[in-house]
Amino acid sequence: MNRKQSIVMLALAVAFATGCRKHHRAVTTYHYDNLRTGWNSEEETLTPSAVSSPRFGLIHSVTLDDQVDTQPLVVPDEKLTSGPYSGQQHDVVYVATEHNTIYAIDASSGVVLLSPNFGSPVPLPLNCGNNGPDVGIDGTPVIDRESQTMYVIIYTLEAGGPIYRLHALDLGSLKDKMPPMVVAASHTLSNGSTFKFDARFQRQRPALLASHGNIYAGFGSFCDFRADVSRGWVLGWQAGSLTPLAANQLNDTQSASPDTFFLSSVWMSGYGISADAEGDLYFVTGNSDYSGTTYSPPADVQESVVKVSPDLVHLRSIFTPFDVKSLEQADNDYGSGGVVLLALQPGPKPRLAAAAGKNGRMYLLNRDSLGGFTPGGPDNVVGLVNIGGCWCGQSYFSDGTGHVASSGGANVSVWRVAMSPSVTLIHEGTSPGIGGGQDPGFFTSVSSDDAKGAIIWAVSRPDNPSPANVSLFAFSAKPSGGGSTLSTLFHGTAGAWPNTGGNANIVPVVANSHVYVASNKQLTIFGLH
Repeated sequence: MNRKQSIVMLALAVAFATGCRKHHRAVTTYHYDNLRTGWNSEEETLTPSAVSSPRFGLIHSVTLDDQVDTQPLVVPDEKLTSGPYSGQQHDVVYVATEHNTIYAIDASSGVVLLSPNFGSPVPLPLNCGNNGPDVGIDGTPVIDRESQTMYVIIYTLEAGGPIYRLHALDLGSLKDKMPPMVVAASHTLSNGSTFKFDARFQRQRPALLASHGNIYAGFGSFCDFRADVSRGWVLGWQAGSLTPLAANQLNDTQSASPDTFFLSSVWMSGYGISADAEGDLYFVTGNSDYSGTTYSPPADVQESVVKVSPDLVHLRSIFTPFDVKSLEQADNDYGSGGVVLLALQPGPKPRLAAAAGKNGRMYLLNRDSLGGFTPGGPDNVVGLVNIGGCWCGQSYFSDGTGHVASSGGANVSVWRVAMSPSVTLIHEGTSPGIGGGQDPGFFTSVSSDDAKGAIIWAVSRPDNPSPANVSLFAFSAKPSGGGSTLSTLFHGTAGAWPNTGGNANIVPVVANSHVYVASNKQLTIFGLH
């Protein structure tokens, strides 16, 4: 080979490498982005034909120390600065467990690179069985790749009792970059008294959010136990310094209720608080008292989709179903699922959102004016469809037209976002059932690229009883042959969940030709053999 040919070959190699790296996707937050779409639009390798072939399947299983209630996060080309692999660069998948251990795992080989532990978790808080035997890291961390920082809230049992701390960890070493911040807050109730955050009674379940220079977290309760002293909070801190924001969002500021039952929790089955481009936050609240008589925004905003300002001072907008009283009385939380913000749509209502709860109704909402409360109905919403009971969270994707993938009951359904002659959701297809012996609903992700069809990924809740396996499913996002059934591309065991008393809210993560599923004491990695 002469010098000219060598230069050409080198240029081609550099171009090839650059092209490949362009599509190395980082997953640094819950459901891929702050809209919580769950959509990876850059997956070139895992096409429908590849996933349905015998080449696709389980390639590694990594042993972990406890149940995982968080979603894995993925960072390509991370340089490690601690441990036996210090100085090496790896594509890393980060997994946080309820034992307060954070694993850095090679994203292709499954080799554990780092696994620091951050203290004793809290065993069975308030004897609530709606989680594993331990509660440690319960909400999915968030990564700021620019500053090489992972933000995570860790729940530890110490001499004085349970305590939450917000940590800022260096990505390369998983060591604290500064002293962690103890989670604390207070708020004035309607009678002028001060109500203080108490870590003994508050559960940090939703995924963390990084938006407009701040870190946010939501809090609910343990099994609705001690509802006299537990309320729904949204708290924020300045990224970098961990300085708490001056204000917080307390969703129930009433000083008395008919049955001393407050809450209006933010739990959303682990779904993350969403944020739009302007930094406004969106979340869904759960139940308050069982009388169904205390709904009174802004003092008590139960069973509602809520939009608040980035500084947590202003309640921008709210939607509450007209039958809020019956939802309360039946413990039919609207807040059992999160709210997905759709990408901007063409037409008269470009800024949309979708959210569903226990009673299986998914509402399509206008983010500019969520709909308020209409006693007696009808609700002032853009659209309404029935999807099945939803301890779940929706996904969004586009192939030139927007689509919502719902996951209520035991089926995935795909809905086209129609913009004319009116804005509405049109059913396109439904998957076969995925089984599971826990509460209805589950979590999905979507992968696609510019040239191939989209795939909807889902993880079932466990079979009940033993062996309580969970399964990974892949469905075509479009029905074939003019029918209405989403074909199954793949189905395989992806771990187990022996704690059948607490829902497995597992989110499959698709990145860079692999699928990651974290369950009980296990991370499974799927890909092409």
